[in-house]
Amino acid sequence: MLVEDDMSLAEWFGDYLSEQGYLVTLANRGDIAIELIESDQPDLVILDIMLPVKDGFEVCLAIRPFYQGPILMMTARDHETDEVLGLELGADDYVVKPVKPRVLLSRIKALFRRVSLPEIAPEISLNKIIFGKLIIDANSRTTTLAGDKVAISSNEFDVLWQLAQSADNVVSRKELVVQRRGIAYDGFDRSIDILISRIRKKLGDDASNPYRIKTVWGKGYLFVKGAWE
Repeated sequence: MLVEDDMSLAEWFGDYLSEQGYLVTLANRGDIAIELIESDQPDLVILDIMLPVKDGFEVCLAIRPFYQGPILMMTARDHETDEVLGLELGADDYVVKPVKPRVLLSRIKALFRRVSLPEIAPEISLNKIIFGKLIIDANSRTTTLAGDKVAISSNEFDVLWQLAQSADNVVSRKELVVQRRGIAYDGFDRSIDILISRIRKKLGDDASNPYRIKTVWGKGYLFVKGAWE
């Protein structure tokens, strides 16, 4: 999970890490990050300090009672006292922005080497959803339909994965926005609609009368489990 209030920077780093095989969740507020970390239990948290509502220090202090994974603080604050405070509150590493993507990746890999990977390996092997001719693989972040690889973006994959995990259940626009971007839904954001329109087109759904990913007016979207035979 990447907790960063600069969404352009967060999406840039998120896309880079996705290309390296990581499934990335974004959050841009400290209070939302605490809720998502508690519910999702990510394998690693990259945490900015200067966040709205609750800053990174408050987040670190709040999550340590229920989150045991590694925390990497990534911030523009380069004061020695900030680094010491972050580490004392429970962070495992501290990097100062601007940081090169490859350097960040090396820090992430180093932190993963410190944790017990055998315990999470069986769970990772199950990160695949198969419905008929559709295969969605979270490990490789690939989507295959009828044996053909579908070229979808990182954001499209995240939305598709979330819908497929809740197959035959309505997922609200609010849930999709919060899970993908980690920000509160203001009722006007239509970026999800655009992403789903693109996903439908790439997965051969009927744009005028979709039957694979349905729109449930006033409620959200419904991924149809039996529409992929």
